[in-house]
Amino acid sequence: MDLNTVVELRDARSRGTWRPGDAWLGGGTYLFSEPQPHIRRLIDLSRMGWEPVRMTPAGDLEIAATCTIAQLSCFARRADWPAAPLFEQCCRAFLASWKVWNMATVGGNLCNGLPAGPMISLTAALDGACTLLSQTGEVRRVPVKDFVIGAGVKDLRPGELLRSVTLPGRALESRTAFRQASLYGLGRSGALLIGVRDPIDGELALTVTASTVRPIRLRFAVPPTAEAVREAVEYGIGAHEYFDDIHGLPAWRRHMTFRFAEEIRRELVEEDGR
Repeated sequence: MDLNTVVELRDARSRGTWRPGDAWLGGGTYLFSEPQPHIRRLIDLSRMGWEPVRMTPAGDLEIAATCTIAQLSCFARRADWPAAPLFEQCCRAFLASWKVWNMATVGGNLCNGLPAGPMISLTAALDGACTLLSQTGEVRRVPVKDFVIGAGVKDLRPGELLRSVTLPGRALESRTAFRQASLYGLGRSGALLIGVRDPIDGELALTVTASTVRPIRLRFAVPPTAEAVREAVEYGIGAHEYFDDIHGLPAWRRHMTFRFAEEIRRELVEEDGR
């Protein structure tokens, strides 16, 4: 898609005044996929020089906003954390071409805020926190589960930049379970649920995405029964929070959410006790 309203491309390393019509350019797989008539200037992040993925001295995992899906997949395949397989499962949930894999960024997926964004699913499930930079230099940290607040709606102020997402080391040591469904063989996710079992206190956290307009986290301090999980899904997700588009009706998404929630409970609770 040619963005014929764009009149300037600026390197993000050159600081300047943010103005209406500006947009950050990461991989561009979304920006160039459909008309963007409101955009007048692109601020290119590709030369910022951020390390795609790194372990911090505290043992946490920091993923730069400019990290591509291919880079994240490659890094996680070499890791030995119990949660490592979840990275590849979420990367594969894109069902994207190799061109998208090598250009699409983790930050772009989060900032689009789409219910089916698998990087939202991954980072929300592993207690990720976004580091946001304002034009004045202010730094904010917002949990991923609170960053996406609706379908395409984010807690992102004008001119604010997503610098990175940090996943705590404790979350990387968790056992995980992944379930995803689509109406079509190569279709967008209609429901994507991730279960995470804490390695220390055994708490189970269930993260619901794709079927809902925002990430929803359900936590169980003690191993839940089937009834407890059913009630948590029933009362923790409002009828208005199930997404409705051509990739799935709310009733089907709700049905799959209940089904996957129970499958995950069995995998992480009942099988663990055998």
